[in-house]
Amino acid sequence: MANKKELSVEDKLRALYALQLVDSKIDEIRNVRGELPLEVEDLEDEVAGLTTRLDKLKSDLETIDVQIKEKKNAIDDHKANIKKYLEQQKNVRNNREFNSLTKEVEYQELEIQLAEKHIKEMKASIEHKKEVLAQSKEKLDAKQQHLKHKKSELSDIMSETEKEENFLLEKSSEYQSQIEERLLSAYNRIRNSVRNGLAVVSIERGASAGSFFTIPPQTQMEIAGRKKIITDEHSGRILIDNVLADEVKEEMEQLFSKI
Repeated sequence: MANKKELSVEDKLRALYALQLVDSKIDEIRNVRGELPLEVEDLEDEVAGLTTRLDKLKSDLETIDVQIKEKKNAIDDHKANIKKYLEQQKNVRNNREFNSLTKEVEYQELEIQLAEKHIKEMKASIEHKKEVLAQSKEKLDAKQQHLKHKKSELSDIMSETEKEENFLLEKSSEYQSQIEERLLSAYNRIRNSVRNGLAVVSIERGASAGSFFTIPPQTQMEIAGRKKIITDEHSGRILIDNVLADEVKEEMEQLFSKI
């Protein structure tokens, strides 16, 4: 920590601007990647959801098939009972026994009708679920193809940029280690609060880069003097003179050319 505090203001500004150029380069790489990682993640979630839905539909169809078989077996049992009761009616001793068996036959016939109704409903349910299954499978196939394409796209970009990004992240850490914590914290706070991530900017045509607010000549002289850290009163960004900016840019361009 002591070494950080021994840096002159000019050295601090150099380190800050070098860090800014490296971080901006990392931002560029990540912007190329854009929303792809999130798109891949969303597609993976959709594919997982559709796969679960397909498994549920298949399971439902199997369950309904079992239920239909059970109903058909029950119908066979009811028919066997009817046959048995009709045979028993031939040997009844009185009307009471005959009527009792007739009621049993009627009950079995009602059970058959009810089972046949359920079978019809279940068959209709099977047809509907098969349609949904086909649509879901078609949708899943399309999503899987889209996911495969996006993963390939992301993989290509990652393979192209990973080495460069890792090199730059290492350099970013190196420059951060040269800057005292209070100043680094201010840099990160400013960087996170502005849309383009620029926390350190140079003076261009009498205004801070990207701003239309003119900086008073006295302040410009102080910035060029490099004796203290000065921020733009409008944007809060740390300001450096364009001569220093050009020097650091030239150094960083040589560094970037090594990637």
